Amino acid sequence: MSALAELTELVDRNAAGDGVHATAIPRLALVRSAARTEALHALHEPAVCIVVQGRKRVLLGDRVYEYDRNRYLTVSVDVPIVGQVIEATPERPYLCLRLDLDPTMLAALCMEMGAAPAAAAPGPSLMLGELEPELVDAALRLLRLLCTPDDIALLAPLIEHEILYRLMKGEQGPRLREIAQADSRLGQVQRAIGWIKRNFREPFDLGEIAAQARMSPSALHAHFKSVTRMSPLQYQKQLRLQEARKLMLSRALDAASAGYAVGYDSPSQFSREYNRLFGAPPLRDVARLRQAPEALCGG
Repeated sequence: MSALAELTELVDRNAAGDGVHATAIPRLALVRSAARTEALHALHEPAVCIVVQGRKRVLLGDRVYEYDRNRYLTVSVDVPIVGQVIEATPERPYLCLRLDLDPTMLAALCMEMGAAPAAAAPGPSLMLGELEPELVDAALRLLRLLCTPDDIALLAPLIEHEILYRLMKGEQGPRLREIAQADSRLGQVQRAIGWIKRNFREPFDLGEIAAQARMSPSALHAHFKSVTRMSPLQYQKQLRLQEARKLMLSRALDAASAGYAVGYDSPSQFSREYNRLFGAPPLRDVARLRQAPEALCGG
């Protein structure tokens, strides 16, 4: 059995049913879908996603990324995306492993490797890379630990370190260095993102966000859009609308109450922007989701 075939078998065995499954290994999750999905909105956190079977398409702003068992995806900041499994059947389900990126581990690895400084201007937060045999081998050894849980505490950090090393040595290296260095442009954008996530219900204030990022408003706007493919204001709107959607689903709030809870003063403006993002007015969209809940995201 080839390494990739064994890796596929292990993901399938440990992902019981469709959805995203946490594992006993810190930061590692497994994703499964036995059918194509609709386009699903989600806030994707920094991670590397390795598909071992099937294919997925992700939209970030005006850019489209497709990845499968030949290409992996790296996400460098928290970013709203639209993801869709486009190749999956009950006989050959979509299978993916997602390893969340630990900035502290990346920073330590940069110091050990003597890595070059991050680039001055960050690129898009999503990037595809060719899946090399060495990365498959390391991922396989990490998944094998699920069969010997007593070994996880000691060996999982060592293999995770190797996976990050393999990524750092490859074409993803410059992007990972940006994640590791808090004073990089990407680090500044991530600080702005963190402030927006904590304060998305408050009135938008670019000056305050720029101060938190330690950048001028014009520089923040330019670099933020380069990384996320959207402006800071558009990012805030997406967070508000995704949170409102969750509130209507989980707490049965009406549209006006959900819009107010996330910072909208005008119900008509909330409904307009909701319709523009999700393709249907709030009541119709939530009714559809209750019939077919969007359970699969992030990987």
